[in-house]
Amino acid sequence: NAMIVDSTALPEQVVNDVVTSAFRSAGQRCSALRLLIVQEDVADTILHMLKGAMDALTLGDTADIRTDVGPVIDEASRDKLMAYRDRMKAQWLHTVEAPQTGLFVPPTAIRLSGIEDLTQEWFGPILHVVTWKAGELEDVVSRINARGYGLTMGLHSRVAETAERVKALAKVGNLYVNRSMIGAVVGSQPFGGEGLSGTGPKAGGPHYLLRFANERTVSVDTTSAGGNASLLSLAETDV
Repeated sequence: NAMIVDSTALPEQVVNDVVTSAFRSAGQRCSALRLLIVQEDVADTILHMLKGAMDALTLGDTADIRTDVGPVIDEASRDKLMAYRDRMKAQWLHTVEAPQTGLFVPPTAIRLSGIEDLTQEWFGPILHVVTWKAGELEDVVSRINARGYGLTMGLHSRVAETAERVKALAKVGNLYVNRSMIGAVVGSQPFGGEGLSGTGPKAGGPHYLLRFANERTVSVDTTSAGGNASLLSLAETDV
């Protein structure tokens, strides 16, 4: 799940939505942000602000209302995420301290050289960051599409035409413009993807009930019961 940020976006809103999308629920939502793609003209400003916002996160017990990021689901998930995080240490953009006990994975931002460097989804509070140049929007969307996953995508831009272009090009089930990428409301925002993220009609959408129905066909040979096949095949208007 990628979020594209162009040079017209409001930095404060971008950072707030990135932190929410990448780290809320310890990044364990299928819609969570995994890849932040920032136009290089504003990358320094936004990434500096992102580091500050990450430092302000509180990790702890999810029963405590002051907690921003809780533990991951189990030990196997923690170990897998921590092993990957350690392997990528040379490319850390920023990370924060986490409690020494419990199943915590420190929220971490990792700098990649390109979209293609992210070869799989890491289901936790790990955000990958790349930059793009002005004029490359269509290429960026095409490269995201080429990854094969198509659940969610985010866009931050104050140019309506940009939103229309991305909407036309993006092969995703849910596109979020100038907002966070999590928290789709079933019933008003049907949720589901396409490509490797597609499993059929979107949850909460008008076609969802069809997933629970079975289509059946019955074929009867009437001649075996003594019927006249020629007469039975005539249209009613021909009789």
